[in-house]
Amino acid sequence: MIRESDIQAACRALGFELSGVCDIRPSAWAEHFREWLRVGKHGTMEYLARNTKLRAEPELLLPGARSAIMVADLYHSRRHNDADRTTIAPGPGKIARYARGRDYHKVIKKRLHQLSDELQAKHPDSGFRTFVDTAPLMEREIAQLAGLGWIGKHTLLIHPRVGSYVLLGGILTTLEIERTAQPVADHCGTCTRCIDACPTGAITPYSVDASRCISYLTIENRGPIDPGFHEAIGDWLYGCDICQEVCPHNSARPAGVECAEPNPEYTPRRESFGLLEVIGWTEEDRRREFAGTALTRATLAMMKRNAVIVAGNAIRNGCPEPDRSKLLIRLRELAADPEESPELASLAAATLSRLNAG
Repeated sequence: MIRESDIQAACRALGFELSGVCDIRPSAWAEHFREWLRVGKHGTMEYLARNTKLRAEPELLLPGARSAIMVADLYHSRRHNDADRTTIAPGPGKIARYARGRDYHKVIKKRLHQLSDELQAKHPDSGFRTFVDTAPLMEREIAQLAGLGWIGKHTLLIHPRVGSYVLLGGILTTLEIERTAQPVADHCGTCTRCIDACPTGAITPYSVDASRCISYLTIENRGPIDPGFHEAIGDWLYGCDICQEVCPHNSARPAGVECAEPNPEYTPRRESFGLLEVIGWTEEDRRREFAGTALTRATLAMMKRNAVIVAGNAIRNGCPEPDRSKLLIRLRELAADPEESPELASLAAATLSRLNAG
């Protein structure tokens, strides 16, 4: 039997911030997940409603699977004080921190394949299957079982030392691995900061209504965004970090206290995009700007939609000149442009109408 400590040593050598193992078992959240789907909290993410049996029983993904190896990369450091939020000049729209650097799918999976190959060479009769956010698995639950942290009230994994700015990946294997690490206790306690801070009221304790979440609205939702959420989106052009920014477990570490540093692969390329820039993009522009990042999840139409909404918020919230006038002119041009998509032109017109009404 292989030891967990040997696995963790191999993971550290590959640069993973956290690692652990657990036995394969049916999901304890299966019924909760089915109810979450039944009431429509997954929004338009129909792919989540497929393969529910696989999500509940991970051993079905790899016949004979006995263990899961879980890893986590850190993409934002607690050396920075998020209580002050990222300062960005008036006008641009913000990008969620996880998407500011290289695409985590590729960064993590490359090293997981390397780990699988090393283990396969030593255990040729064993099976392995890597996954990074694409397989029908309850990754956060498995990571919790593997001792990488606890699932917070905002449903993200939190590690007591590192916080929640982590990206997960793993390997299912038929290997039997001796486990020594213990699960991490839930330290959320009576804190409700993430729930109170969510602008759309998407969070209830240990559950998120994705159909109300800004990350879902700006990244996953392919259609129009309910006008009732427009103001709450604020300056978030792609994703949202608010529930993590207010979490005490992501607060800045005191001076002199050791602080884990993010994987350099996630060094931000951009923290924001100019709204006028995005509204004027072609598909070629989008591909060039998003190349090698996780931003490619959003289509050109979605980014322009998001930019118009954020532009309306910037104008409403006192965006200074000359940015205010430039944004107003661009919205008027969009609303009157017969060559523009009807959806975007209609959104621009509605945004102007609400600004005039205000």
